[in-house]
Amino acid sequence: MTGDDPLEEESGEPTTGEPLTDGGAAGADDMALDPWGSSSVSDYRKLFEEFGIEEFDEILEQVPNPHYLMRRGVIFGHRDYRPVAQALQNDEPAAVLSGFMPTGDPHIGHKLVFDEIIWHQEQGADAYGLIADLEANSARGLSWDEIDEHARNYLLSLLALGFDPEEGELYRQSTNREVQDLAFDLGAEANFSEFQAIYGFDGETDVSHMQSVVTQMADILYPQLEEPKPTVIPVGPDQDPHVRLARDLAERMRFFKVSKAYASFELDDDERTLVADFYERLDPADFDDDTLRCVHVAEALEETPLSDLDVSADALSSALTKLNEAGMEPVRHRTRFFDRRATDDAFDALIDAIEGEKRVYESHVDAFEIDRAAAEELAREVEVDNGGYGFQPPSSIYHRFMTGLTGGKMSSSIPASHISLLDDPEDGYDKVKAATTGGRETAEEQREKGGKADECPVYELYAYLLAGDDDEFAKRVYDECVGGERLCGDCKEQAAQLMREFLAEHQEKREEVEDLLEDADIELESPRR
Repeated sequence: MTGDDPLEEESGEPTTGEPLTDGGAAGADDMALDPWGSSSVSDYRKLFEEFGIEEFDEILEQVPNPHYLMRRGVIFGHRDYRPVAQALQNDEPAAVLSGFMPTGDPHIGHKLVFDEIIWHQEQGADAYGLIADLEANSARGLSWDEIDEHARNYLLSLLALGFDPEEGELYRQSTNREVQDLAFDLGAEANFSEFQAIYGFDGETDVSHMQSVVTQMADILYPQLEEPKPTVIPVGPDQDPHVRLARDLAERMRFFKVSKAYASFELDDDERTLVADFYERLDPADFDDDTLRCVHVAEALEETPLSDLDVSADALSSALTKLNEAGMEPVRHRTRFFDRRATDDAFDALIDAIEGEKRVYESHVDAFEIDRAAAEELAREVEVDNGGYGFQPPSSIYHRFMTGLTGGKMSSSIPASHISLLDDPEDGYDKVKAATTGGRETAEEQREKGGKADECPVYELYAYLLAGDDDEFAKRVYDECVGGERLCGDCKEQAAQLMREFLAEHQEKREEVEDLLEDADIELESPRR
Protein backbone atom coordinates (compact mmCIF):
# COMPACT_ATOMS: atom_id res chain seq x y z
CA MET A 1 0.00 0.00 0.00
CA THR A 2 1.54 3.23 -1.11
CA GLY A 3 -0.21 6.48 -1.79
CA ASP A 4 1.64 7.08 -5.02
CA ASP A 5 -0.28 8.52 -7.89
CA PRO A 6 2.27 7.19 -9.54
CA LEU A 7 4.03 7.31 -12.70
CA GLU A 8 4.23 4.25 -14.85
CA GLU A 9 7.19 2.21 -13.65
CA GLU A 10 9.05 0.60 -16.52
CA SER A 11 11.10 -2.01 -14.73
CA GLY A 12 11.39 -4.41 -17.64
CA GLU A 13 9.94 -7.44 -15.88
CA PRO A 14 6.74 -7.81 -13.87
CA THR A 15 7.37 -8.05 -10.14
CA THR A 16 4.34 -10.15 -9.37
CA GLY A 17 3.75 -12.37 -12.35
CA GLU A 18 0.58 -11.70 -14.29
CA PRO A 19 -1.62 -9.45 -12.11
CA LEU A 20 -4.98 -10.98 -11.34
CA THR A 21 -8.26 -9.38 -10.45
CA ASP A 22 -9.87 -9.22 -7.04
CA GLY A 23 -9.27 -12.78 -5.98
CA GLY A 24 -11.49 -13.93 -8.80
CA ALA A 25 -14.10 -11.18 -8.53
CA ALA A 26 -17.01 -11.99 -10.79
CA GLY A 27 -17.03 -10.09 -14.04
CA ALA A 28 -13.57 -8.61 -13.59
CA ASP A 29 -11.81 -10.65 -16.23
CA ASP A 30 -10.95 -7.69 -18.46
CA MET A 31 -9.48 -5.49 -15.77
CA ALA A 32 -6.67 -5.89 -13.26
CA LEU A 33 -5.49 -3.71 -10.40
CA ASP A 34 -1.81 -4.33 -9.80
CA PRO A 35 -0.20 -2.43 -6.88
CA TRP A 36 3.28 -2.87 -8.39
CA GLY A 37 2.48 -2.43 -12.06
CA SER A 38 1.54 0.43 -14.35
CA SER A 39 -0.83 3.03 -12.95
CA SER A 40 -3.74 3.47 -15.31
CA VAL A 41 -7.47 2.88 -15.31
CA SER A 42 -9.13 3.20 -18.69
CA ASP A 43 -12.67 3.48 -17.36
CA TYR A 44 -13.27 4.47 -13.74
CA ARG A 45 -16.90 3.31 -13.98
CA LYS A 46 -15.66 -0.27 -14.15
CA LEU A 47 -14.25 0.15 -10.65
CA PHE A 48 -17.77 0.79 -9.36
CA GLU A 49 -19.23 -2.15 -11.24
CA GLU A 50 -16.53 -4.78 -10.85
CA PHE A 51 -14.72 -4.03 -7.59
CA GLY A 52 -17.43 -2.46 -5.46
CA ILE A 53 -15.82 0.96 -5.14
CA GLU A 54 -18.54 3.53 -4.38
CA GLU A 55 -18.88 6.95 -5.98
CA PHE A 56 -17.57 9.71 -3.73
CA ASP A 57 -20.17 12.23 -4.91
CA GLU A 58 -22.83 10.21 -3.09
CA ILE A 59 -21.33 11.05 0.31
CA LEU A 60 -19.83 14.47 -0.41
CA GLU A 61 -22.56 16.26 1.56
CA GLN A 62 -21.64 14.21 4.64
CA VAL A 63 -18.03 15.44 4.60
CA PRO A 64 -17.27 18.52 6.71
CA ASN A 65 -15.36 21.23 4.82
CA PRO A 66 -14.58 18.94 1.87
CA HIS A 67 -11.19 19.36 0.22
CA TYR A 68 -11.18 20.81 -3.28
CA LEU A 69 -10.02 17.44 -4.64
CA MET A 70 -13.28 16.03 -3.31
CA ARG A 71 -15.40 18.89 -4.62
CA ARG A 72 -13.92 18.66 -8.13
CA GLY A 73 -14.25 14.90 -8.47
CA VAL A 74 -10.51 14.22 -8.45
CA ILE A 75 -11.26 12.03 -5.44
CA PHE A 76 -13.86 9.98 -7.26
CA GLY A 77 -14.46 6.85 -5.16
CA HIS A 78 -14.33 5.31 -1.72
CA ARG A 79 -14.74 2.17 0.31
CA ASP A 80 -16.79 2.64 3.47
CA TYR A 81 -15.76 6.27 4.05
CA ARG A 82 -19.00 7.12 5.90
CA PRO A 83 -17.67 6.16 9.39
CA VAL A 84 -14.70 8.49 8.85
CA ALA A 85 -16.89 11.36 7.65
CA GLN A 86 -19.22 10.86 10.62
CA ALA A 87 -16.31 10.84 13.07
CA LEU A 88 -14.94 14.07 11.59
CA GLN A 89 -18.39 15.67 11.77
CA ASN A 90 -18.82 14.71 15.42
CA ASP A 91 -15.25 15.46 16.51
CA GLU A 92 -14.73 11.79 17.34
CA PRO A 93 -11.48 9.79 17.00
CA ALA A 94 -10.46 9.04 13.42
CA ALA A 95 -7.21 8.46 11.59
CA VAL A 96 -5.63 8.85 8.17
CA LEU A 97 -2.61 6.95 6.88
CA SER A 98 -0.83 6.58 3.60
CA GLY A 99 2.58 5.33 2.59
CA PHE A 100 5.20 6.33 0.08
CA MET A 101 7.54 3.94 -1.64
CA PRO A 102 10.78 5.90 -2.09
CA THR A 103 11.70 4.80 -5.60
CA GLY A 104 12.27 8.27 -7.07
CA ASP A 105 11.63 11.96 -6.56
CA PRO A 106 8.27 13.10 -5.18
CA HIS A 107 6.14 14.55 -7.97
CA ILE A 108 2.86 16.37 -8.46
CA GLY A 109 0.98 13.07 -8.35
CA HIS A 110 2.27 12.42 -4.84
CA LYS A 111 1.08 15.89 -3.84
CA LEU A 112 -2.51 14.64 -4.16
CA VAL A 113 -1.89 12.15 -1.36
CA PHE A 114 0.15 14.60 0.71
CA ASP A 115 -2.79 17.03 0.53
CA GLU A 116 -5.31 14.33 1.48
CA ILE A 117 -3.32 13.36 4.58
CA ILE A 118 -2.84 16.98 5.61
CA TRP A 119 -6.52 17.86 5.08
CA HIS A 120 -7.65 14.99 7.30
CA GLN A 121 -5.15 16.06 9.94
CA GLU A 122 -6.56 19.61 9.81
CA GLN A 123 -10.07 18.19 10.28
CA GLY A 124 -8.95 16.50 13.52
CA ALA A 125 -7.87 13.02 12.43
CA ASP A 126 -4.71 11.40 13.76
CA ALA A 127 -2.35 11.49 10.78
CA TYR A 128 0.32 8.96 9.80
CA GLY A 129 2.81 9.15 6.96
CA LEU A 130 5.11 6.19 6.39
CA ILE A 131 8.07 5.36 4.23
CA ALA A 132 7.54 1.93 2.68
CA ASP A 133 11.24 1.11 2.66
CA LEU A 134 10.84 -2.64 3.16
CA GLU A 135 8.58 -2.76 0.13
CA ALA A 136 10.99 -0.62 -1.91
CA ASN A 137 13.84 -2.96 -1.05
CA SER A 138 12.00 -6.26 -1.51
CA ALA A 139 9.62 -5.48 -4.39
CA ARG A 140 11.70 -2.95 -6.32
CA GLY A 141 15.24 -3.91 -5.35
CA LEU A 142 16.40 -0.43 -4.31
CA SER A 143 19.53 -0.12 -2.19
CA TRP A 144 19.22 1.36 1.28
CA ASP A 145 21.33 4.37 0.22
CA GLU A 146 18.85 5.11 -2.58
CA ILE A 147 15.91 4.58 -0.26
CA ASP A 148 17.25 7.01 2.34
CA GLU A 149 17.87 9.73 -0.23
CA HIS A 150 14.38 9.49 -1.71
CA ALA A 151 12.71 9.10 1.70
CA ARG A 152 14.20 12.38 2.87
CA ASN A 153 12.80 14.15 -0.18
CA TYR A 154 9.32 12.72 0.35
CA LEU A 155 9.31 13.77 3.99
CA LEU A 156 10.52 17.30 3.25
CA SER A 157 7.75 17.83 0.72
CA LEU A 158 5.12 16.42 3.09
CA LEU A 159 6.25 18.80 5.84
CA ALA A 160 6.55 21.74 3.44
CA LEU A 161 2.94 21.26 2.36
CA GLY A 162 1.71 21.45 5.96
CA PHE A 163 1.94 18.09 7.75
CA ASP A 164 2.32 18.72 11.49
CA PRO A 165 4.80 16.16 12.90
CA GLU A 166 3.98 17.13 16.48
CA GLU A 167 0.32 16.21 15.97
CA GLY A 168 0.98 13.31 13.60
CA GLU A 169 3.41 10.44 13.24
CA LEU A 170 6.07 9.72 10.64
CA TYR A 171 7.81 6.36 10.50
CA ARG A 172 9.56 3.89 8.25
CA GLN A 173 8.53 0.26 8.04
CA SER A 174 11.99 -1.13 8.72
CA THR A 175 12.38 0.47 12.15
CA ASN A 176 8.82 0.28 13.51
CA ARG A 177 8.79 -2.81 15.72
CA GLU A 178 5.08 -2.49 16.50
CA VAL A 179 4.29 -2.69 12.78
CA GLN A 180 6.55 -5.70 12.36
CA ASP A 181 4.98 -7.51 15.33
CA LEU A 182 1.49 -6.78 14.01
CA ALA A 183 2.56 -8.03 10.58
CA PHE A 184 3.59 -11.33 12.18
CA ASP A 185 0.14 -11.69 13.78
CA LEU A 186 -1.64 -10.82 10.54
CA GLY A 187 0.50 -13.26 8.60
CA ALA A 188 -0.99 -16.10 10.63
CA GLU A 189 -4.39 -15.23 9.13
CA ALA A 190 -3.19 -15.07 5.50
CA ASN A 191 -1.90 -17.77 3.16
CA PHE A 192 -0.03 -18.18 -0.11
CA SER A 193 -3.10 -19.23 -2.09
CA GLU A 194 -4.75 -15.96 -1.19
CA PHE A 195 -1.68 -13.95 -2.23
CA GLN A 196 -1.56 -15.93 -5.45
CA ALA A 197 -5.19 -15.10 -6.24
CA ILE A 198 -4.96 -11.41 -5.33
CA TYR A 199 -1.47 -10.50 -6.51
CA GLY A 200 -0.50 -13.20 -8.97
CA PHE A 201 2.38 -14.46 -6.81
CA ASP A 202 3.89 -17.72 -8.01
CA GLY A 203 6.76 -20.07 -7.29
CA GLU A 204 9.25 -17.42 -8.43
CA THR A 205 8.06 -14.77 -5.96
CA ASP A 206 10.57 -14.30 -3.17
CA VAL A 207 9.47 -14.57 0.44
CA SER A 208 10.52 -11.02 1.34
CA HIS A 209 8.10 -9.69 -1.28
CA MET A 210 5.29 -11.70 0.28
CA GLN A 211 6.36 -10.50 3.70
CA SER A 212 6.17 -6.91 2.49
CA VAL A 213 2.45 -7.45 1.82
CA VAL A 214 1.64 -8.37 5.42
CA THR A 215 3.81 -5.44 6.50
CA GLN A 216 1.60 -3.17 4.43
CA MET A 217 -1.47 -4.74 6.04
CA ALA A 218 0.07 -3.90 9.41
CA ASP A 219 0.69 -0.33 8.24
CA ILE A 220 -2.97 0.06 7.32
CA LEU A 221 -4.15 -1.20 10.73
CA TYR A 222 -1.36 0.43 12.77
CA PRO A 223 -3.39 3.59 13.63
CA GLN A 224 -5.83 1.37 15.54
CA LEU A 225 -3.31 -0.26 17.86
CA GLU A 226 -4.07 2.13 20.71
CA GLU A 227 -7.81 2.10 20.12
CA PRO A 228 -10.15 0.99 17.33
CA LYS A 229 -11.30 3.96 15.26
CA PRO A 230 -12.42 4.79 11.72
CA THR A 231 -9.30 4.99 9.55
CA VAL A 232 -8.99 6.12 5.94
CA ILE A 233 -6.25 5.21 3.49
CA PRO A 234 -5.96 7.72 0.59
CA VAL A 235 -4.54 5.93 -2.46
CA GLY A 236 -4.76 5.52 -6.20
CA PRO A 237 -7.17 2.82 -7.37
CA ASP A 238 -4.28 0.50 -8.24
CA GLN A 239 -3.75 0.04 -4.50
CA ASP A 240 -7.29 -1.25 -3.93
CA PRO A 241 -6.18 -4.93 -3.64
CA HIS A 242 -4.21 -3.98 -0.53
CA VAL A 243 -7.24 -2.23 0.98
CA ARG A 244 -9.54 -5.18 0.33
CA LEU A 245 -7.12 -7.63 1.90
CA ALA A 246 -6.61 -5.36 4.92
CA ARG A 247 -10.37 -5.15 5.44
CA ASP A 248 -10.62 -8.93 5.29
CA LEU A 249 -7.76 -9.39 7.76
CA ALA A 250 -9.23 -6.82 10.13
CA GLU A 251 -12.37 -8.96 10.31
CA ARG A 252 -10.45 -12.22 10.70
CA MET A 253 -8.52 -10.80 13.65
CA ARG A 254 -11.72 -10.06 15.54
CA PHE A 255 -12.65 -12.24 18.52
CA PHE A 256 -16.37 -12.26 17.67
CA LYS A 257 -18.51 -12.04 14.56
CA VAL A 258 -21.86 -10.36 15.14
CA SER A 259 -24.77 -11.33 12.90
CA LYS A 260 -28.51 -11.78 12.75
CA ALA A 261 -29.83 -15.26 13.49
CA TYR A 262 -33.20 -16.96 13.66
CA ALA A 263 -32.47 -20.32 15.32
CA SER A 264 -29.74 -22.04 17.29
CA PHE A 265 -27.85 -23.25 14.22
CA GLU A 266 -25.65 -21.21 11.89
CA LEU A 267 -26.81 -20.08 8.46
CA ASP A 268 -24.66 -18.69 5.66
CA ASP A 269 -25.59 -15.35 4.10
CA ASP A 270 -27.89 -16.72 1.38
CA GLU A 271 -29.61 -19.10 3.79
CA ARG A 272 -30.06 -16.35 6.36
CA THR A 273 -31.62 -14.02 3.79
CA LEU A 274 -34.05 -16.76 2.79
CA VAL A 275 -35.11 -17.57 6.35
CA ALA A 276 -35.35 -13.88 7.26
CA ASP A 277 -37.71 -13.32 4.32
CA PHE A 278 -40.06 -16.11 5.43
CA TYR A 279 -39.78 -15.07 9.07
CA GLU A 280 -41.31 -11.75 7.98
CA ARG A 281 -43.89 -13.39 5.68
CA LEU A 282 -45.28 -15.99 8.07
CA ASP A 283 -47.63 -15.12 10.94
CA PRO A 284 -47.08 -17.21 14.11
CA ALA A 285 -50.82 -16.93 14.83
CA ASP A 286 -51.48 -19.18 11.84
CA PHE A 287 -49.91 -22.16 13.64
CA ASP A 288 -51.26 -24.46 16.36
CA ASP A 289 -49.55 -22.98 19.40
CA ASP A 290 -49.07 -19.47 17.98
CA THR A 291 -45.38 -20.23 17.56
CA LEU A 292 -43.44 -20.16 14.31
CA ARG A 293 -41.14 -23.18 14.19
CA CYS A 294 -38.38 -24.38 11.88
CA VAL A 295 -40.57 -27.04 10.27
CA HIS A 296 -43.17 -24.40 9.45
CA VAL A 297 -40.59 -22.32 7.57
CA ALA A 298 -39.32 -25.47 5.83
CA GLU A 299 -42.85 -26.39 4.73
CA ALA A 300 -43.47 -22.88 3.37
CA LEU A 301 -40.20 -22.98 1.46
CA GLU A 302 -40.98 -26.39 -0.03
CA GLU A 303 -44.31 -25.06 -1.29
CA THR A 304 -42.65 -22.09 -3.00
CA PRO A 305 -41.28 -22.51 -6.55
CA LEU A 306 -37.55 -21.98 -6.81
CA SER A 307 -38.19 -19.35 -9.48
CA ASP A 308 -39.91 -17.22 -6.83
CA LEU A 309 -36.91 -17.40 -4.51
CA ASP A 310 -33.84 -15.25 -5.02
CA VAL A 311 -31.40 -18.05 -4.17
CA SER A 312 -29.70 -20.97 -5.83
CA ALA A 313 -31.04 -24.52 -5.64
CA ASP A 314 -28.04 -25.47 -3.45
CA ALA A 315 -28.76 -22.69 -0.97
CA LEU A 316 -32.42 -23.70 -0.78
CA SER A 317 -31.54 -27.36 -0.26
CA SER A 318 -29.04 -26.54 2.47
CA ALA A 319 -31.50 -24.27 4.28
CA LEU A 320 -34.22 -26.92 4.13
CA THR A 321 -31.88 -29.56 5.57
CA LYS A 322 -31.00 -27.34 8.54
CA LEU A 323 -34.59 -26.32 9.18
CA ASN A 324 -35.93 -29.87 9.05
CA GLU A 325 -33.18 -31.13 11.32
CA ALA A 326 -34.08 -28.42 13.86
CA GLY A 327 -37.70 -29.59 13.73
CA MET A 328 -39.93 -27.93 16.29
CA GLU A 329 -37.37 -25.40 17.47
CA PRO A 330 -39.00 -21.93 17.49
CA VAL A 331 -37.83 -19.42 14.90
CA ARG A 332 -37.02 -16.20 16.75
CA HIS A 333 -35.00 -13.21 15.68
CA ARG A 334 -31.86 -12.81 17.79
CA THR A 335 -28.40 -11.20 17.60
CA ARG A 336 -25.59 -13.75 17.46
CA PHE A 337 -22.09 -13.38 18.85
CA PHE A 338 -20.05 -16.06 17.10
CA ASP A 339 -16.70 -17.02 18.66
CA ARG A 340 -14.07 -16.62 15.97
CA ARG A 341 -10.82 -16.65 17.91
CA ALA A 342 -11.68 -15.45 21.40
CA THR A 343 -9.86 -16.63 24.50
CA ASP A 344 -11.87 -18.52 27.09
CA ASP A 345 -11.73 -15.50 29.38
CA ALA A 346 -13.02 -13.22 26.62
CA PHE A 347 -15.89 -15.60 25.83
CA ASP A 348 -16.87 -15.76 29.51
CA ALA A 349 -16.63 -11.97 29.77
CA LEU A 350 -18.94 -11.60 26.78
CA ILE A 351 -21.53 -13.90 28.37
CA ASP A 352 -21.45 -11.81 31.54
CA ALA A 353 -21.68 -8.54 29.61
CA ILE A 354 -24.83 -9.45 27.64
CA GLU A 355 -27.89 -8.27 29.51
CA GLY A 356 -31.38 -9.69 29.22
CA GLU A 357 -32.46 -12.98 27.69
CA LYS A 358 -29.66 -15.00 26.10
CA ARG A 359 -28.76 -18.54 25.09
CA VAL A 360 -25.20 -19.83 25.45
CA TYR A 361 -23.85 -22.48 23.08
CA GLU A 362 -20.42 -23.99 22.61
CA SER A 363 -19.25 -21.51 19.99
CA HIS A 364 -21.77 -18.69 20.10
CA VAL A 365 -24.13 -16.69 22.28
CA ASP A 366 -27.59 -15.62 21.14
CA ALA A 367 -28.99 -12.42 22.65
CA PHE A 368 -32.65 -11.45 22.29
CA GLU A 369 -32.69 -7.93 23.75
CA ILE A 370 -29.84 -6.11 21.98
CA ASP A 371 -29.76 -4.68 18.47
CA ARG A 372 -26.99 -5.22 15.94
CA ALA A 373 -25.23 -1.86 16.39
CA ALA A 374 -25.13 -2.14 20.17
CA ALA A 375 -23.93 -5.73 19.86
CA GLU A 376 -21.04 -4.68 17.59
CA GLU A 377 -19.99 -2.05 20.11
CA LEU A 378 -20.24 -4.51 23.03
CA ALA A 379 -18.25 -7.20 21.19
CA ARG A 380 -15.46 -4.75 20.38
CA GLU A 381 -15.38 -3.46 23.97
CA VAL A 382 -15.11 -6.95 25.43
CA GLU A 383 -12.42 -7.87 22.89
CA VAL A 384 -10.24 -4.85 23.66
CA ASP A 385 -10.68 -5.32 27.42
CA ASN A 386 -9.42 -8.88 26.99
CA GLY A 387 -6.30 -8.22 24.95
CA GLY A 388 -7.72 -8.21 21.43
CA TYR A 389 -7.33 -5.55 18.75
CA GLY A 390 -10.99 -4.81 18.03
CA PHE A 391 -10.10 -3.48 14.57
CA GLN A 392 -12.62 -1.56 12.52
CA PRO A 393 -12.38 -2.34 8.79
CA PRO A 394 -10.23 0.42 7.26
CA SER A 395 -11.81 2.79 4.76
CA SER A 396 -10.24 4.21 1.61
CA ILE A 397 -10.62 7.07 -0.83
CA TYR A 398 -9.38 6.95 -4.42
CA HIS A 399 -8.09 9.74 -6.64
CA ARG A 400 -7.80 9.82 -10.40
CA PHE A 401 -4.45 9.32 -12.06
CA MET A 402 -2.94 12.39 -13.67
CA THR A 403 -2.42 12.35 -17.41
CA GLY A 404 1.14 12.74 -18.62
CA LEU A 405 2.05 16.21 -19.90
CA THR A 406 2.97 14.63 -23.22
CA GLY A 407 -0.33 12.74 -23.39
CA GLY A 408 -1.03 9.18 -22.28
CA LYS A 409 0.46 7.91 -19.03
CA MET A 410 2.94 9.68 -16.87
CA SER A 411 6.18 7.73 -16.91
CA SER A 412 9.25 7.97 -14.70
CA SER A 413 11.38 7.22 -17.75
CA ILE A 414 9.99 10.25 -19.66
CA PRO A 415 10.92 13.40 -17.68
CA ALA A 416 8.82 15.63 -19.95
CA SER A 417 5.67 13.69 -19.00
CA HIS A 418 5.71 14.70 -15.34
CA ILE A 419 6.82 17.42 -12.97
CA SER A 420 8.91 16.56 -9.95
CA LEU A 421 8.50 18.66 -6.84
CA LEU A 422 12.28 19.04 -7.05
CA ASP A 423 12.33 20.32 -10.64
CA ASP A 424 13.94 23.69 -11.19
CA PRO A 425 11.04 26.18 -11.44
CA GLU A 426 12.17 27.20 -14.91
CA ASP A 427 12.16 23.55 -16.01
CA GLY A 428 8.64 23.23 -14.64
CA TYR A 429 7.64 26.29 -16.65
CA ASP A 430 9.14 24.82 -19.81
CA LYS A 431 7.45 21.44 -19.33
CA VAL A 432 4.03 23.05 -19.03
CA LYS A 433 4.67 25.26 -22.05
CA ALA A 434 5.55 22.14 -24.07
CA ALA A 435 2.60 20.09 -22.78
CA THR A 436 -0.05 18.49 -24.94
CA THR A 437 -3.47 20.17 -24.73
CA GLY A 438 -7.08 19.39 -25.51
CA GLY A 439 -7.27 22.24 -27.99
CA ARG A 440 -8.46 22.24 -31.57
CA GLU A 441 -6.21 22.31 -34.62
CA THR A 442 -6.65 26.06 -35.25
CA ALA A 443 -7.55 29.10 -33.19
CA GLU A 444 -10.60 29.64 -35.36
CA GLU A 445 -11.87 26.12 -34.72
CA GLN A 446 -11.15 26.56 -30.99
CA ARG A 447 -13.25 29.73 -30.89
CA GLU A 448 -16.03 28.04 -32.83
CA LYS A 449 -16.18 24.63 -31.12
CA GLY A 450 -14.38 25.23 -27.84
CA GLY A 451 -11.54 23.21 -26.37
CA LYS A 452 -11.75 19.72 -24.88
CA ALA A 453 -10.89 20.53 -21.28
CA ASP A 454 -11.88 17.06 -20.06
CA GLU A 455 -9.11 15.58 -22.21
CA CYS A 456 -6.48 18.24 -21.49
CA PRO A 457 -3.42 17.58 -19.28
CA VAL A 458 -3.00 21.34 -18.79
CA TYR A 459 -6.53 21.76 -17.46
CA GLU A 460 -5.81 18.87 -15.09
CA LEU A 461 -2.97 20.94 -13.67
CA TYR A 462 -5.43 23.71 -12.88
CA ALA A 463 -8.00 21.36 -11.35
CA TYR A 464 -5.56 19.19 -9.41
CA LEU A 465 -3.04 21.79 -8.26
CA LEU A 466 -2.76 25.27 -9.77
CA ALA A 467 -6.23 26.57 -8.88
CA GLY A 468 -5.71 25.56 -5.25
CA ASP A 469 -8.86 26.02 -3.19
CA ASP A 470 -10.34 28.53 -5.64
CA ASP A 471 -13.21 26.61 -7.26
CA GLU A 472 -14.40 29.75 -9.05
CA PHE A 473 -11.04 30.10 -10.80
CA ALA A 474 -10.96 26.42 -11.80
CA LYS A 475 -14.50 26.68 -13.18
CA ARG A 476 -13.70 29.87 -15.07
CA VAL A 477 -10.73 28.21 -16.79
CA TYR A 478 -12.95 25.26 -17.73
CA ASP A 479 -15.85 27.38 -18.97
CA GLU A 480 -13.61 29.69 -20.98
CA CYS A 481 -11.91 26.68 -22.58
CA VAL A 482 -15.03 24.77 -23.63
CA GLY A 483 -16.72 28.05 -24.60
CA GLY A 484 -13.92 28.96 -27.01
CA GLU A 485 -12.87 32.12 -25.19
CA ARG A 486 -9.57 30.67 -23.91
CA LEU A 487 -6.89 29.69 -26.40
CA CYS A 488 -4.26 27.08 -25.57
CA GLY A 489 -1.24 29.37 -25.90
CA ASP A 490 -2.49 31.84 -23.32
CA CYS A 491 -3.80 29.05 -21.12
CA LYS A 492 -0.46 27.24 -21.09
CA GLU A 493 1.40 30.49 -20.41
CA GLN A 494 -0.75 31.17 -17.35
CA ALA A 495 -0.39 27.57 -16.14
CA ALA A 496 3.37 27.62 -16.73
CA GLN A 497 3.75 30.78 -14.68
CA LEU A 498 1.64 29.35 -11.86
CA MET A 499 3.68 26.13 -11.92
CA ARG A 500 6.93 28.10 -11.73
CA GLU A 501 5.59 30.05 -8.76
CA PHE A 502 4.38 26.89 -7.04
CA LEU A 503 7.71 25.07 -7.43
CA ALA A 504 9.70 28.08 -6.25
CA GLU A 505 7.48 28.50 -3.20
CA HIS A 506 7.44 24.80 -2.41
CA GLN A 507 11.21 24.45 -2.62
CA GLU A 508 11.66 27.49 -0.41
CA LYS A 509 9.36 25.89 2.16
CA ARG A 510 11.32 22.63 1.88
CA GLU A 511 14.42 24.52 2.98
CA GLU A 512 12.49 26.09 5.86
CA VAL A 513 11.38 22.71 7.24
CA GLU A 514 14.84 21.09 7.17
CA ASP A 515 15.20 21.63 10.92
CA LEU A 516 11.66 20.37 11.49
CA LEU A 517 12.56 17.13 9.75
CA GLU A 518 15.78 16.76 11.76
CA ASP A 519 13.74 17.12 14.96
CA ALA A 520 11.00 14.73 13.85
CA ASP A 521 10.85 11.31 15.47
CA ILE A 522 11.87 9.32 12.40
CA GLU A 523 15.13 7.66 11.38
CA LEU A 524 16.52 9.45 8.34
CA GLU A 525 19.26 6.88 7.79
CA SER A 526 18.44 3.21 7.75
CA PRO A 527 20.42 1.04 10.14
CA ARG A 528 20.48 -1.50 7.31
CA ARG A 529 22.78 0.65 5.14
